[in-house]
Amino acid sequence: MIALYTWGTPNGRKVSIMLEECGLPYRVHKVDITRGEQFSPTYIAINANSRIPAIVDPQGPDGAPIKMMESGAILVYLAGKCGRFLPPSDRGKYESLQWLMFQMGAVGRMFGQTHHFLRYAPERMEYAIGRYTRETARLYEVLNARLGQQAFLAGEYSIADMATFPWVARHEWHEVALATYPHVLRWFKAIAARPAVQRGMAVPA
Repeated sequence: MIALYTWGTPNGRKVSIMLEECGLPYRVHKVDITRGEQFSPTYIAINANSRIPAIVDPQGPDGAPIKMMESGAILVYLAGKCGRFLPPSDRGKYESLQWLMFQMGAVGRMFGQTHHFLRYAPERMEYAIGRYTRETARLYEVLNARLGQQAFLAGEYSIADMATFPWVARHEWHEVALATYPHVLRWFKAIAARPAVQRGMAVPA
């Protein structure tokens, strides 16, 4: 059984959604990042970067256990393991991977900075708020344009959508009205209606 080390963040929920979509059995281990548990020696032995999520699969590709960190890499690994959610064609696979990288390199980083400066910074910093909210709005425009062309980011539902959805689910945190981006709103509602997504978004309990 796969061990999932996670907390209730968008990055953590990407992986729990994928595990639910694949139907792979897993056990949840909470890593309370509000108490610094990600910096414990025990957890660092699993994830050298002291971030969540991480997984330990006792049955890795060669039959031996494997530890995986970095949510995007975990999604690619699980897609290979279950044979789903990464298109089999070269074109489809690369379409999905480029939008996964877009989430990892842009959406997660910028939305996360917006959350920090709007919600957690000890003092209000107008320059930082303006910089990151403008970039967040620009990224929504990119998503809206893409989703105006097709149902999902890579054409068919894939790990790219699973990676992006939990960040968009926190649109209220970055003060974005989804109705402003109708194609994103349509996409968001379609994914939110999936039972596996609903289960994955509730992890950890």
